[in-house]
Amino acid sequence: MKPEETIDFQIKFAWQYISRFYNNIAAKYNTTWASGNVLLNIDIQEGTPATALGPKMGMEATSLSRILKNLETKGLITRESHPTDRRVVIIKLTAEGIEKRNEARQAVKAFNQHIMSLLTPEQLTSFFQVIQTIIHEIESNNIKIYAGKVNL
Repeated sequence: MKPEETIDFQIKFAWQYISRFYNNIAAKYNTTWASGNVLLNIDIQEGTPATALGPKMGMEATSLSRILKNLETKGLITRESHPTDRRVVIIKLTAEGIEKRNEARQAVKAFNQHIMSLLTPEQLTSFFQVIQTIIHEIESNNIKIYAGKVNL
């Protein structure tokens, strides 16, 4: 089986293109896709606990810390103590952070609207079903690989 004939290759290849696409847009705003993605995952009204952002985005704590520091330096976020649990740090968007979040949101919406306009409803349904099947199989540990052999 050639690499380009595998499911994981196609997903990784598509994701690299999507990531590059978003990074090119973000560069025009002197930022990165990762920073925009963090802004998109912060609740506008209540803020979001710093410890909840990493798992929500599938990001390691060290990478997230670096991005949060950068966003704070740019004045896009603030860090506040939780009102009842001082151990918890809440990440909140500043007015400028909300503006940048809205710009990132518009880019994501435009990308999705364009791609969805190229697909039939059936293709879109099939795509989501396939992705959900892959996620389910991985999350439920149904795929066991031993010495190159798959045991289901």
